[in-house]
Order: sequence, then structure tokens, then C-alpha cells
Amino acid sequence: MRILAVDPGSKNIGLAISDPGGTVAHPLAVLDHVARLLDAAAVADLAASQQACLIVVGQSLDDEGRPTFEGRRSARFAAALRSQTAIPVVLWDEAFTTRRARSARLEMGASRRKRAGHLDDLAATVLLQDYIENHPEGK
Repeated sequence: MRILAVDPGSKNIGLAISDPGGTVAHPLAVLDHVARLLDAAAVADLAASQQACLIVVGQSLDDEGRPTFEGRRSARFAAALRSQTAIPVVLWDEAFTTRRARSARLEMGASRRKRAGHLDDLAATVLLQDYIENHPEGK
């Protein structure tokens, strides 16, 4: 079962996809944020073309488990995405995904110049791998 992860941001949308068995996450793409409905349509089309059976949308939560400002934006994006596709869409806590993606890029030995770029697809990959590891049964 392929799973698509979405790390929505105010400028970019990071995407990651799992292997067909749903066990390993890989970076897929970075889309430019245009407008919620257009972004949702683009992600829905990509999910269909990748034969995803589930879409995981990252949502930031505060220390008490409530959505932050960005987390509420993610929830609205997930709702728009649900209106564009029949593929199930779930929200998943994206705590520290960008920080972990930055650390991973450092560990891979990326040059300072390459580290300065966006981390959106790597953050989506971290998000997806976290989801996979916490859902070994596949959903």
C-alpha cells in the first residue's frame, strides 16, 4: 500500500511517497503553494498518479496537543484535499520534522550551499517515515 505524505507550508508543499509495501518513505517533489483548492487538486492528481491508498497531511500541534495556527491551516488543507479525492486523508503530528530533516541533511554531508535550500520534501519524508513506524499494520 503506497502512502503519500504532504508537508504543507505557506510557500512550498513538500511531498513524499512510500514504497509499494508502505514501509520506507522517499522524497517525491516540492510544489509551489498557489491557493488551497489548486494545491489540493494538484496533490490529489499526484496521489492518483502514484497509486497512493492513503494521504497523510502533516499538522503542527502545541504542547497540549491542540493545532497551532499552522496546524489549523493544515486541517483546512486536508479538508480541501478530501473534497478533491476519494483517497482517505489523515492528519499526523509533524513535530520537529523540519529540524530532523535539517539534521539528516547535515549527516548526509550536504554542502552549506545545498543545506540552504528548502527542506520541504525531506520534512515530508521524515513525517511519512514517522507515520509508517507508528502504524506497522499499514493504516
